[in-house]
Amino acid sequence: MNHMTAKDFQILMLLEENAQLTHGEIGLTMGMEAEAVAARIKALEESGVLRGTTTIIEWDKIGNGRITAIIELKVSPERDYGYDRIAERISRFKEVRSLKLVTGVYDLQILVTGRSMQEISRFVAERIAPMDRIRETATHLIMKTYKEGGCIFSAHEEHERIPFSL
Repeated sequence: MNHMTAKDFQILMLLEENAQLTHGEIGLTMGMEAEAVAARIKALEESGVLRGTTTIIEWDKIGNGRITAIIELKVSPERDYGYDRIAERISRFKEVRSLKLVTGVYDLQILVTGRSMQEISRFVAERIAPMDRIRETATHLIMKTYKEGGCIFSAHEEHERIPFSL
């Protein structure tokens, strides 16, 4: 999308805060007709700027055994492609929830989910670490989420110390 208007930006901000808003609700907030909002959203989707909606779930409240980890990677960039081709390969794994090129000591940061620490460990050892161009990995298990997608989690719950051992 070559020309992003102030209204487009405002629509995106509203949807980022609450993807369940109807076109009519967005229109009321912005002083636009629902049909005009729908047309702008469709144009944003077609241009690839708006890539879908998501639901934020506080998995810890369910106790379903879902484990999340951040995996940092040192990668040897590929001539003419940099990090793009290795990132494309990594992004195809179903366990990968997000993948980002970052600054600092590591080059890529992956957010992965699994049913156990062992499952995540196997994923790193068997699928990620052996890949060409991966020089080093560092895995960080997420112990508790305090805020996700702008939503604060468990603000007033009883505080408990989280047991952890390797």
